Amino acid sequence: MNFRKSATALLAILLLVPTAAVQAAAAGDWILRVGVSNVRPNDSSGDLSGSPGGQVAVDGDTQPSVTVTYMLSDSLGIEVLASLPFTHDINGAGTLAGAGKVGETSQLPPTVSLQHYFSPQASTRPYVGIGLNYTTFFDESTTGALAGTSLKLDDSFGIALQAGVDVDINPEWFFNADLRYIQISTTATTALGTVDVDIDPWVFTLAIGTTF
Repeated sequence: MNFRKSATALLAILLLVPTAAVQAAAAGDWILRVGVSNVRPNDSSGDLSGSPGGQVAVDGDTQPSVTVTYMLSDSLGIEVLASLPFTHDINGAGTLAGAGKVGETSQLPPTVSLQHYFSPQASTRPYVGIGLNYTTFFDESTTGALAGTSLKLDDSFGIALQAGVDVDINPEWFFNADLRYIQISTTATTALGTVDVDIDPWVFTLAIGTTF
């Protein structure tokens, strides 16, 4: 899925809906946001054991995502992030740069965050959040120089930081833009050895939400 096309579609929906004040969330309310998220790794790699200077790099992906927030008070909420699996190409880097794509993995990054809303009663509601991410990797496969060999990535726990804004569309719906930085570190085990990788992605989300 192309993130730019998905974002354009959401913005087009906004232009077709008249703007009005939405009922702001209050203590005990739920907030549902549905949209698309783009994971852009800010990755760095150690050297592959047994191959000095041999490293890897991780490509990004875009998938549908959903968040659910329960409001503890008018300004504090607990949010859970979920999505369809993201799939990332793994490419050779460093002295392995000429190898091209050497593997692929899917991952799910469920994240729980505590959010603070600065203007909970306004039509534009910025917020920040901090939370814990758990990333599980699965469906690892190899290709190219590693074709036919095994690949395993360890799961990861890390801190997630967040900043976003909700903007009213009409009394039932609002537009959401959200940016996260998530700490994701893993050890990849291959036939050539092991390599430590910090993926640490930026996650950009555009969504439409409602309160109930």
